[in-house]
Amino acid sequence: MTENIDDSNDKLITETGVSYRDRVSNIDTSGKRIWIYPTKPSGRFHRARLFVGFSLLAVFFILPFIKYKGQPYFLIDVIDRKFILFGSIWFPHDFYIFAIGFLSFAVFVVLFTAIFGRIFCGWACPQTIFMELVFRKIEYFIEGNANKQKSLAKSPWNLSKTLRKMIKHLFFIAIAFIVNSVLLSYILSIDGVYNMLFVNPSGYLAGIVALSVVSLAMYINYSWFREQACTFVCPYGRLQSVLLDKNSIIVAYDDKRGEPRGKVKGEKRKKSSESENHNSQLTINNSEKGDCIDCGACVRVCPTGIDIRNGLQLECVNCTACIDACDSIMDSINKPRGLIKYSSISNIENRQKFRFTPRLAFYSIILVALLSVFFIFLISRSPVEATILRAKGSTFFINEKGNVVNIYTVKLINKSFDNMDIKFVTEDFSGKFKIIGKDKLVVKAEEMLEGTFLLEIPRKELKSSKNKIKILLFNGKDKVDSEKTIFSGPGI
Repeated sequence: MTENIDDSNDKLITETGVSYRDRVSNIDTSGKRIWIYPTKPSGRFHRARLFVGFSLLAVFFILPFIKYKGQPYFLIDVIDRKFILFGSIWFPHDFYIFAIGFLSFAVFVVLFTAIFGRIFCGWACPQTIFMELVFRKIEYFIEGNANKQKSLAKSPWNLSKTLRKMIKHLFFIAIAFIVNSVLLSYILSIDGVYNMLFVNPSGYLAGIVALSVVSLAMYINYSWFREQACTFVCPYGRLQSVLLDKNSIIVAYDDKRGEPRGKVKGEKRKKSSESENHNSQLTINNSEKGDCIDCGACVRVCPTGIDIRNGLQLECVNCTACIDACDSIMDSINKPRGLIKYSSISNIENRQKFRFTPRLAFYSIILVALLSVFFIFLISRSPVEATILRAKGSTFFINEKGNVVNIYTVKLINKSFDNMDIKFVTEDFSGKFKIIGKDKLVVKAEEMLEGTFLLEIPRKELKSSKNKIKILLFNGKDKVDSEKTIFSGPGI
């Protein structure tokens, strides 16, 4: 893997002096990749992101080990088409609920993005969390901060460089394998992955090969591809041009306050080992200058290599690293924080507060409607799914007691972890049920059972040749489902 080191920041300069880029931040004028070395971030937003990110990582690594009634608490078994979500088992028959839930999530993303921009990318996206909170942290620990990494990349290969690179990449490979093993446990369960890796690996060669290939892809992503996943692969950055407007809250540079930029001079400029720490009391050369001192701290700390002062760009993932870097500089020159901040274009240009626009109202109405339908289906979902149909080719008959009898087929799917002893009751008729070939219908946990039963109803209770009836299903004293069907009779 080669690293093209390019510290230039080529721009197009207009007649008004405003600079714009004619390419993405990690490509130089010749079309080669610019390897980005972001400065190690620090500050209040970074600490908040650490808390959020490590909390999400903890959930990711712990959840596969949690069990409920001997079953995984969370499982997405696409192979056997069985899904366990927070202790509740789901089957393909519940696809319509998943579809509505997915639509609700999609509309929520649209609404959330229209209001808060790409905050998901910077705070909760797996690509960002693993890159910035795991792999990048290891890289900082082994190779040092940005300037040390640049020096190491430019230096000739020697024992020290070889060892550092080797240790870093071995860590990357190990972490990629561990992460994908945990991810696989969401499909096979943690017990299944343990059996595959340690108990009977020879019986799971295909699974081990697949795990290794995916782990290799993840290693390449976080060791080499990196920010290009957000810039070139993820469509979210391009969608923001459609979803955002001037009222959307984004990470933005306050050009009204910051321009025109001015250089600084100070009696005691304190230099760090990387010349990136400006924690000294500085003064502006010209009182007419804006608060931006053109120090470049916001550019050096950006993991995608952009200059936030050029406005909203598709590479920006709202990670807030530039906010922390700029706040640190503002503190050092006794200026108020917030030169780079969470804000909207309308707020910066016209000092307008956030407005709930008709477009947001429309998104909200759609979201509320979808969520209402989703929760209605979710609450009304029964632990047993029953399908009751009249037996094909059958008709009613009258038994020796003078009662009318119909034959039905039933298919029962147990969506719980408990065995169920199903009993039938008619809601509006004094019907009697007789299971054919069985004493009772016992549906085992997570299984499907098919059967046939006779339903006998007194002739005097029937009002027509086709009577609508409702059959209730009970497990003990608990009603678990109900089905409507037709009961045929001789008529009046």
